Amino acid sequence: MALRIHHLNCTTMCPPGRRLMDGRPGVTGPAALVCHCLLLEMDRNLVLVDTGFGLNDVRDPRPRLSRLFLDVLCRPQLHEEMTAIRQIERLGFKASDVSDILLTHLDFDHAGGLDDFPGARVHLLDAEYQGAVAQQTPLDRRRFRPRQWMHETNWVTYPTPRGGERWFGFECVRELSGLPPELLFVPLLGHTLGHTGIAIQTNGRWLLHAGDAYFFHGEMDPTRRRCPPGLRFYQTLMQKNARLRHSNQQRLRELARQHSAEVSIFCAHDAEEFERMEEMEKVPADSPLRTQPLPVEPTLHA
Repeated sequence: MALRIHHLNCTTMCPPGRRLMDGRPGVTGPAALVCHCLLLEMDRNLVLVDTGFGLNDVRDPRPRLSRLFLDVLCRPQLHEEMTAIRQIERLGFKASDVSDILLTHLDFDHAGGLDDFPGARVHLLDAEYQGAVAQQTPLDRRRFRPRQWMHETNWVTYPTPRGGERWFGFECVRELSGLPPELLFVPLLGHTLGHTGIAIQTNGRWLLHAGDAYFFHGEMDPTRRRCPPGLRFYQTLMQKNARLRHSNQQRLRELARQHSAEVSIFCAHDAEEFERMEEMEKVPADSPLRTQPLPVEPTLHA
């Protein structure tokens, strides 16, 4: 299968706290957290991994986004040119070329662009859908925003696997309806009840979009794990199951330690990881650099 990967930042969030949130030098001023989505350019169609914020979030954010996240915790920079649909159009495609969307989970900053692609099938774990619809807590009602879900008739849900096939020791969903075997779900529960990573095989190597299983590159350091305190607090605030979240983070660290030459792991909001992955995709497919493990400790920019 021919596959080209585009890394898209579908809106930067700028919560206060800078170093406390993203680890960059300085305490005052806003942090910078990306919304790292993927556009997979395949033989005959496009597949989108997460959507970030969408056109309707930009044009009329108040009814669609909770004030808690819009004005206090996340402060997204809502610009139309940063939406997935506009970035896809700049690449020469149109919304109807996106046949499928793979969701790590249904938080507002991952699912806001769903209604920009009304013809696409939306794939997610059934536990994620059920948990988002139930909205059992006040925080659930702020993070899961049904106004962003305009076309649920095209949704395809999958049970969380128990046993069965494995991927580097993780349970996985290998048969995604209508999609090639190079794409699979790797459930990473904890942040939400149906949170999943998305694994993509390309050029003899795997990429794992870990969504919000972690938020900061230092959390994947197998010898000196660390996370800015503000970001650590945010992860704790948002977690649905602490035990599962911490367990899956540890498993991801082990995956990074044991298989860094075979799997590149990145999360949804770390700007340093986004820049590294974006640069990696510019390296020719036959270059030996593509088979080398990515450095755990990137250079931080002021």
